[in-house]
Amino acid sequence: MPDFITRLVDWVLPPRCVMSGEIVDHPGMVSAQYWSQLNFIHTPFCKRCGVMFEFEQAGDNGWCLSCLQSPPEFEYARSALKYDDHSRQLILAFKHGDQLHLVVSFAHWMIQAGQEIIEPADIIMPVPLHRWRLLSRRYNQASLLAHEVARQCHKEVVPDGLLRTKATQTQGHLSYKERSRNVSNAFRINPAYEKDLVGKRILLIDDVYTTGSTVNECAAELMKAGAAAIDVLTIARVIRQS
Repeated sequence: MPDFITRLVDWVLPPRCVMSGEIVDHPGMVSAQYWSQLNFIHTPFCKRCGVMFEFEQAGDNGWCLSCLQSPPEFEYARSALKYDDHSRQLILAFKHGDQLHLVVSFAHWMIQAGQEIIEPADIIMPVPLHRWRLLSRRYNQASLLAHEVARQCHKEVVPDGLLRTKATQTQGHLSYKERSRNVSNAFRINPAYEKDLVGKRILLIDDVYTTGSTVNECAAELMKAGAAAIDVLTIARVIRQS
């Protein structure tokens, strides 16, 4: 769309914050008031999975207890926001409320949080949806995020490198063990890309990191296919109280 048309549209229908309704500079932005309520993840955090610490960790490579006891299949995971009431509203508006313009802001925040894992990535790949869920939802939010991060960072994106072969149940109410069982053997490599993944460092994109079961299962499949390493980047992650 030409710039003058864009300016005209913005003048007639100025972009607004999806949460507060206040006028903002660009579509997808949030108001200053809502911005102040968002909790961005910052150091100190686990160098492996990115979970925040209450205080700086000494020794053990800066890993959390969970990563020390059971190292994940992926190399590093990073997230932009804590998953709380405020970030949840934004993500649900994007995921189920067709507020797709939020993808630009989300991707920008993810890039800020994940610079160290984006730069070495050879391929960016989204966590896939099963075809039945994709049919009902009409889009895969992880794929939109992967494309936007790739666009902003000038990286290659492979949207269908992974396929979801099992229609898993919604995981929101499941425990850690139930989540792991739910996604077990739920993914496979798209045969069209098997040779392209060998020796590549892959950045896996999803919306929310909860227990890590889904991205861990995806990472395991990619590693079995010969990938060199897998990193994970999400908009938000659940921070459980110790």
